[in-house]
Amino acid sequence: MVHTAVTSETSEVSLDREQYTTAFRWMLLARVLEDKLASLYRAAKIHGGVYRGKGQEALSVSVGLSLRKGDVFAPLIRDQAGRLAFGETVLEAVRTYLGSPLGPMRARDGNVHRGRPRDGYLPMISHLGAMIAVVNGVLFARKLRGSDGSVGAACLGEGATSTGACHEALNQASIEKLPLVLVIANNHYAYSTPSSRQFACRNLVDRALGYGIEGHSVDGTDLGACLKTLSTAVKRARSGHGPQMVVARLMRLCGHGDHDDASYVDPKLKASPVGRDCLEVAENFILEKQWAEACTLQMWRNEAVDRVDEAVATAQRDPLPDPYAEQWESLSSKHLMELRPDRDREAE
Repeated sequence: MVHTAVTSETSEVSLDREQYTTAFRWMLLARVLEDKLASLYRAAKIHGGVYRGKGQEALSVSVGLSLRKGDVFAPLIRDQAGRLAFGETVLEAVRTYLGSPLGPMRARDGNVHRGRPRDGYLPMISHLGAMIAVVNGVLFARKLRGSDGSVGAACLGEGATSTGACHEALNQASIEKLPLVLVIANNHYAYSTPSSRQFACRNLVDRALGYGIEGHSVDGTDLGACLKTLSTAVKRARSGHGPQMVVARLMRLCGHGDHDDASYVDPKLKASPVGRDCLEVAENFILEKQWAEACTLQMWRNEAVDRVDEAVATAQRDPLPDPYAEQWESLSSKHLMELRPDRDREAE
């Protein structure tokens, strides 16, 4: 059982400039995209809700970047940064939110239930622990086929760790020694229920011991610490050390969804270190290290805005879905797979 705690002091030693700035740009793009989606939601242009990952981008992007082709990723509602880093395009995301039939789910499902299973990018069933078992299934099937080397990452909020689905799937993963990386964003509120009413242990990572797996604790507001921790956890899972549990301390800097004002959040918690904005922390770090100038950061932001605006304009020109013309077959049907729209070009 390994229990590691990573902070900015321990992560700065091995930080890589290119990796850090690349991660920052994905975070920035995710923030710009979700701010735009929130604006469209208020204008009644969005089909479904909008659940932003504001404050969780450092953890999320670290998950997406730590994985490689052939791995499996089960993101949640606040994992836009990780989705982009793993390969989702801005246009795919926008088309799903706007209900375009040219999107990856062909306007068939809610905007958070999107993905590309054949590419290891799993559409979310539920954010309450259900996706761990799905990732386990993929990993166990590969194990039975003798296929080694791939890792599966499943993301949760701390509230989902209280569900039976989470316990049963994590117990299975530990028994089978699956290369699962369970990433828990402890944002201190399961919707409006504070952590003090959810669990009695001091830190959720302590639960790793009960499952006989390795645990890692990290400051979720620190991009460098998140990159180091997720890289370590994925490498250990890939090299045969079994399931890894990563628990990040952070806050969502918005409501549960854009329909929620988060008035129940303790102001003292917001003002504490855990309430820092990870994007601002990363930006200040880049400036302090002189890895980029303020004008470069502004250029990156402008480029992100342009990409998002272009994707929205494209999706708004798409035809509306026609239920009478839709072929109600599995999206994995060969002829439907061949109709996948071209993806927009991602930033290098």
